[in-house]
Amino acid sequence: MALKNAKVIKMLLFTALILLIWRLAYHIQLPLINRDFLGTESSIFGFLNVFSGGALANYSIVALGISPYITASIVIQLLQMDIVPALKEWAEEGETGKRKLNQLTRYLALGLAFVQALTITLGIAAYYGDIFKLGVETNIFTYVYLALVMTAGTAFVLWLAEKITLKGIGNGTSMFIVAGIVASFPRMISDLIKKFIAAPEGNSVGDIFIFFGVLLLMIAIVVGVVFMEAAQRKIPIQYANRPAAAAFRGKSESNIPIKLNSASVIPVIFASTLMSLPTTIVNFLDQSNNVVYWIGQIFNYTNPIGFAVYIILIFVFSFFYSFLQMNPEKMAENLRKQNAYVPGIRPGAETASYISRVLFKITMVGATYLAIVASLPIIMSFIFDLPASVQVGGTSLIIVVGVAIETAKQLKTQAQEKQYRGFID
Repeated sequence: MALKNAKVIKMLLFTALILLIWRLAYHIQLPLINRDFLGTESSIFGFLNVFSGGALANYSIVALGISPYITASIVIQLLQMDIVPALKEWAEEGETGKRKLNQLTRYLALGLAFVQALTITLGIAAYYGDIFKLGVETNIFTYVYLALVMTAGTAFVLWLAEKITLKGIGNGTSMFIVAGIVASFPRMISDLIKKFIAAPEGNSVGDIFIFFGVLLLMIAIVVGVVFMEAAQRKIPIQYANRPAAAAFRGKSESNIPIKLNSASVIPVIFASTLMSLPTTIVNFLDQSNNVVYWIGQIFNYTNPIGFAVYIILIFVFSFFYSFLQMNPEKMAENLRKQNAYVPGIRPGAETASYISRVLFKITMVGATYLAIVASLPIIMSFIFDLPASVQVGGTSLIIVVGVAIETAKQLKTQAQEKQYRGFID
């Protein structure tokens, strides 16, 4: 059992402590802001507010959370695709290059955080007017000051995430995303109860059935996601220098496991982030302008056009990230160097082509599954008129379950670690 391992318990407690510190920072609100305004317009921030656990609507010092880092990761990974040769070289340098890319991603994330914070603050002030305390003189330095404070909050969250990655359980960035989503679950259930159970005007039997139906569907999504995340396709391989006797004893049962959803939750996160950023900005602009209106339609996934763009982005990022993570040419070259081959397939180009075909088919199924689960809450909101907080439930569940599975695997690995001692010990 993982909980019987002292090392695992320490890692869990450390992770819990870091998340507690982050949650305490959630309650530290930005200076100069009128407290009566805070938390009144959470729906305008969309998925960005979910990532921050509601800190964005609360205008906390950690309001942006981890979202600028996600956007920076998208940009850096796109630039690695032969757009910037230096970044591609770093990606191929192993651990040293990975550290360089991570450092660059952090710097870019802080730059994006400042721009994003400044844009949001200016937009809210322009749209809602008096968001500042009475007597506060507002000028460009006021907005820059608030943007710097929010950027410092993002830097603090990134530092906490790094500490979790080094000394805690799971990937720090993923843990903060999940923590933000889980923090929004109580409000989601509360809004459902207010809508279908405890409404002042009374509710019909049908509303009660809808309430329990939504909860059951969420549970079904969790079960389906767990099953799909565990599914994989194994490509059998054989080694030319391994005797047949070993195969008979079962010692040469080798294969290349390819997960049905090899891109994990990354496509949904990327697609949701790219859809949320333009939508957030458009909410603060003049809606009567035709250009602003159509931008809002294109990137609002509750509308048919935006919904189609959302699904397309999920498919695009699924294929992009799957082939980035599992490069068929490199896999074929590694098999050749190890004197391994796929039965019935010639080594080299034919093996690469075969792996590409298999990966394409698997990714098509995985992307379809992601698109269905991510679109279910949008469709449900349209049919049952669900509250805005429930709108991203499917996406949230994908992320939470995906990260939970990976974290459980790490816990199991940590618990099974063996300590080898010398003869004297």
